[in-house]
Amino acid sequence: MDFALSEEQKLFRDTLRDFANKEILPVAMEWEASGRYPTEIVEGMKRLGLFGLTVPEEYGGLGVDMVSFALVFEEISKAWMGIAGILGSHSLACWMIARHGTEEQKSRLLPSLATGERRTGIGLTEPGAGTDLQGISTTARLEGDHYVVNGAKTWITNARYADPLPVLVKTDPTASPAHKGMSVLLIDAGTPGFEVSRDLPKLGYKGTESCEITISDCRVPKENLLGGVEGRGMQQVLSGLETGRINVAARSLGIAQAAYDEALGYAAQREAFGKPIHDFQAIQLKIAEMGIKVQASRLLVYWAASQADAGQRIDMEAGMAKTFASEAAIECALTSMQVHGGYGYSKEFVVERLYRDAPLMSIGEGTNDIMRTVIAKALISGKGSVG
Repeated sequence: MDFALSEEQKLFRDTLRDFANKEILPVAMEWEASGRYPTEIVEGMKRLGLFGLTVPEEYGGLGVDMVSFALVFEEISKAWMGIAGILGSHSLACWMIARHGTEEQKSRLLPSLATGERRTGIGLTEPGAGTDLQGISTTARLEGDHYVVNGAKTWITNARYADPLPVLVKTDPTASPAHKGMSVLLIDAGTPGFEVSRDLPKLGYKGTESCEITISDCRVPKENLLGGVEGRGMQQVLSGLETGRINVAARSLGIAQAAYDEALGYAAQREAFGKPIHDFQAIQLKIAEMGIKVQASRLLVYWAASQADAGQRIDMEAGMAKTFASEAAIECALTSMQVHGGYGYSKEFVVERLYRDAPLMSIGEGTNDIMRTVIAKALISGKGSVG
């Protein structure tokens, strides 16, 4: 049993780490506070080919293995989690197009998505439907060679830059069960009736936008139906979310690692009663607990990713990694703030941003309560096992 990264993966990680340390970390606090969009960082990610993570090499992408995929989100999130969000939704959508798109869709879209010339995201959540995707109300009615789409989406990452945006719709609102009437349409930017209505104010997850979208009598060409067949939208989305949960788990790991690093460094240089505070047992216990959570998270994330690389379905594995790592991120961010004392509450220290960014990881790509039901069903059915 080998938990070590390959030499190629180590080199890839080191390249990512160097990029994050030089181009993201120095500006993260200032740009996050001002709400500045990280255009220069996006250009750097284009140069590294990171927009092609899940695009097969035959279409100009990197087509990386899932462990390397996880490394990207871990290393970038250590510097600034919001930046990783720009890649996360894009990579999920590219994965769906690459796995489920028609050959025409793949040939037309993937090469420019791989370079970042085009960017994308995923339109799932609605004001009245988040966890329950079958409860969406956005509809698409076929009229001739176009679908007429009406509805709304919310919390859409990359909404202002997505071209196209894959949008989950009901092509047959009367279908029972509902998922049999659901499809994904690739809606091109600038299509009349498709409007980004506002940016949502957020506690954390700055750097990338999260928007509401209104869709009113929007006419989408029939050839933009993902895969060319109606009724497969839910399956297409759920398969993509497995990859998305590795992304969120790895982002969580990055936050937890950064929180640990900040606490360890601060405890070494901060003195109380004439000695560094890491000499006090109370601080040592906190650092030890953080270290345990970080390392356990890393093993779960890499395990889930390696199972995906082995061609396995990873509903349970990705759910375990996402649940544990996201809760570890929240706990480590709070503990690191406590190690920092009053300074941890100051915007002058990075731990304050980690504390605001961490909670989203327990919500995004399926809440942790939903993840626990997914895990439990896998264990009860015998499709997953422990031990």
